[in-house]
Amino acid sequence: MKIVVLDGHTLNPGELSWEPLQELGDLTVYDRTEFNNQVILERIGDAEAIYTNKTPLDKEIIEKAPNLKFIGVLATGYNIIDIVAAKEKGIVVCNVPVYGSQAVGQFAIGLLLEICHHIGHHSEEVKKGRWQTVSDFCFWDYPLIELAGKTIGIIGFGNIGINTGRIAKAIGMEVLACDKYETEEGKQIAEYVSKDELFKRSDVISLHCPLLPDTEGIICKENIAKMKDGVIIINNSRGPLIVEQDLANALNSGKVYAAGLDVVCVEPIKNDNVLLEAKNCIVTPHISWAPKESRQRLLDVAIDNLRQFQKGNIINCVSNCY
Repeated sequence: MKIVVLDGHTLNPGELSWEPLQELGDLTVYDRTEFNNQVILERIGDAEAIYTNKTPLDKEIIEKAPNLKFIGVLATGYNIIDIVAAKEKGIVVCNVPVYGSQAVGQFAIGLLLEICHHIGHHSEEVKKGRWQTVSDFCFWDYPLIELAGKTIGIIGFGNIGINTGRIAKAIGMEVLACDKYETEEGKQIAEYVSKDELFKRSDVISLHCPLLPDTEGIICKENIAKMKDGVIIINNSRGPLIVEQDLANALNSGKVYAAGLDVVCVEPIKNDNVLLEAKNCIVTPHISWAPKESRQRLLDVAIDNLRQFQKGNIINCVSNCY
């Protein structure tokens, strides 16, 4: 079986091993592939199995790839693939549904803690020599916020949301959750409420929902108006969950006190993104998922998806071919 990885660098910049995938066939790994259909098709060639992280596979590519039988997504989200076209052609598309729940939940709380304490800023000020010059034994440039007793509202209470809620609860926060599906595990951590009640009651709102028609732009002018003055917003899920101009306006007016974002609508971020100049806005480069431990789990599951496919066992299939 010929196997092609179209964009392997972000998953494995060098410290993980492709050897278990090499054992399944004749493997070619590209670090990156230009988002150009001709280039993509040339690299796919007559491969039966391909892996993609962010390289898009539209209907044209799927129809013109002559031998393609398996698409492995090196991620959980698969919106870069025309699933309908894959299903029509009988191509199995498999994702990795759970690999980074702990890492992403940890990062969400990390963004929140940075907003509350501005640890990086104060460390840099000390290194610049400022502490030596102050009259008192301490100084701080921003309001410092204690989270115990405050309320965090989590939109999307699956594995990542639950892990975020568990950490928030451990530091003394009240946890609200909004999700289509209520679970017994979730009820041990959070109070399930409606979206509007979550907006009304939360001091912090953290997004952990998939990007769907009913969640796209969920943080918008109309919904921000329903929130408490001085709310904090965290998003390390999907950039388009937020209407960026509306959030920037709310940050600059003070309606939203601060935002911690690991994702934006267009990635890599563009120079003219309004959030780069917004007040009290932390932006990190989509790294919540990237600890080595998390990436190793992702690679292990992605490889096993193909291994099981070769054995006739279809797992983690999102194209509903079987």
